[in-house]
Formats: sequence, structure tokens, C-alpha cells
Amino acid sequence: MGARILIVEDERNVAETLAERLSAAGYEVRLADSAAAARRAIEGPALQLLLLDVGLPDGNGFDLAGELRARQPAAAVIFLTARGNPEDRVRGLELGADDYLTKPFHFRELLLRIQNCLKRAQDLAQLPGEMRGTVRIGRARVDFERFAAEVNGVWQPLTHKECAVLRLLASRAGKAVSRDEILDRAWSADEFPTSRTVDNFIVRLRKLVEENAADPQVIRSIRGVGYLLTEIARD
Repeated sequence: MGARILIVEDERNVAETLAERLSAAGYEVRLADSAAAARRAIEGPALQLLLLDVGLPDGNGFDLAGELRARQPAAAVIFLTARGNPEDRVRGLELGADDYLTKPFHFRELLLRIQNCLKRAQDLAQLPGEMRGTVRIGRARVDFERFAAEVNGVWQPLTHKECAVLRLLASRAGKAVSRDEILDRAWSADEFPTSRTVDNFIVRLRKLVEENAADPQVIRSIRGVGYLLTEIARD
């Protein structure tokens, strides 16, 4: 059986059609028609992908994504929405979504995006030796395998995008990494990210690793280039 996917979609016909076709493609599918049902459906074996409708009868997929990722941190996230405006796309990207697809869409396009998301997640999980276990970056202890970080004794989940950006900077510690390279390595062209997207993620990562995010010493800006992570250490 292929990857496990949770579909959170309140339109019954859409949900059942997606479930049938994804099952035929070899995936193991669970269904939920509301945020409450999704919270129940998240129990059980680990999920590899969350397919979330943004508009739900008892909430929205943006808020739900954070809750579900806290319980299934390794799962990729694709938002499905009838809202095609740029603000929603930007919000989805800033929440760390792996992709964002506007309805109506062709099933073959969705299938390709699912495959790409799972491939990127698999690549992210294949860590070099120096990135395995827990590494210390600034004030945070980061576990890339668990998609989580600990600060002051409190563990918090990291999104795939946060892990991808932080891992890239850590793998090149002491060297500047351009915004363009960060975009190429952490996002797909279909997501239409911009350099501002990278900057927003750096702001979030600095809050995690810096003693004083307003005066960053761990992730430094390199004017006209991008960012440099000063050092990492084995924990």
C-alpha cells in the first residue's frame, strides 16, 4: 500500500471521487468532512500527506493545518480551495504548505503535485550523518527527523518548509546562501514563491533560534545575497 493520505473535504461528491481515484492510484485514504472529523481521523498510523479544503463548515483549513501538523509533523500539506486570490495563496505558503491548488482542478495535476510533495518529503527525511539526531542551532535543539525543535524545554513542530530552509542553511554553515537557491531547494515553481516568502520564513526561524530576533547573530543577513547561518553543533 502506498502513502497514507487524509482528505478533509466537506463536499461529499468531491471527497468520494478523490478517495476512489487516489485509492486506485495505490494510496491509502482516510476521509473527514469537517475539522472535528479530521481531529478524530488523525489518530492511528502516521500519515504522509494532508489534503485540506480551506473552507470547512466548522472552521478553516489554514487553522486546522497547524493543529494536525502538531500531531503528524512529518505529513506534507496541500491546500485545496475555491479561493484563488493571491492573499490566500500567500497565507498558505507562509503557513508552510507544501502546495496549494485552486478548484476546479484536473485530477492528473493533483496526482502529480501529491507525488512531488511526497518526493520532497522523502528527500528531506534522508539526512546526512551530521544532521541526524539532535543538533543545536542557536538556542534551539533541532531534530530534523522528527520535524521538531526544542527551546527552553518545550518542543514544537516544524513545517516541511521550515525544516528545508533551516537544513539548507545548516548544511552550509559559515557560507552565504542566496534567496534564489533557497527558493529552488525548498519550493516548487508551481507555488509561485517570491524572495519575500523566504524573508518571512527567516523571520520565523530567527524567533526560534535567536536569543534576540531583533539583533540576529545566528542567521545573519548578507546584503544583496541572502542569509548565512553562523554555526551548528552536535548536541
